[in-house]
This record gives sequence, C-alpha cells and structure tokens, in this order.
Amino acid sequence: MEAKQYFEIIRAQFCSNHDQVTVGKMMRSEAIHYKGKVFAFFSTKQKMVFKLGKNFNMETSDVPLEMFSPFKNKKPMSGWFQLGVKHKDSWESLTNQAFNIICQDT
Repeated sequence: MEAKQYFEIIRAQFCSNHDQVTVGKMMRSEAIHYKGKVFAFFSTKQKMVFKLGKNFNMETSDVPLEMFSPFKNKKPMSGWFQLGVKHKDSWESLTNQAFNIICQDT
C-alpha cells in the first residue's frame, strides 16, 4: 500500500469516528482538521506530520520523529513533528495523540 493511501485510510477513519473532524488542506497538502484546525497532514515529502505541541519531547518517542521544517531559510515549525513512511505503522497512534491534544486546546 502506498503511503498516501495509508494516510487516506487514517483520515477517513478519524472523519467517520469523531464529530467535527473533517478533510482539509495544509500548505497544499491533504490534511485532517478538528473544528477547522489542522492536527495532522500528509506532506509532499511522503511523510506524515503531526501537531504534538511545543512541550512534546520527541526523545521519549519510540520512533525517530523529526521536527517539521518546510522552509529552507526559517526555523522548524514549533510543535510540529514528522515521521517517514518507513514507520507508517505509528502514524495512526500519533494521529490519535495529535487529535487528543487539539481537543484539549479547543
């Protein structure tokens, strides 16, 4: 299964299982929204990106998360982390984690 297809399955599950979760865009990429705010998306670099918050410690993660840095001359986006397709088995749990965080914040 291709990475984007896997993302689309996760997105469809979240949209059908949670009120106010919808399909959307983030930086021209396919995204998952809660109450109009993005909490996860599929980047053009075949990675999934999650909004886990500024206080998230990626060193405690079981997978090699990276800070999301889409711009060449700017610092990484605060609170956003990405994970490549090699670890797509963790995408759903990280999406759930991002969803729980955004639910607390809104």
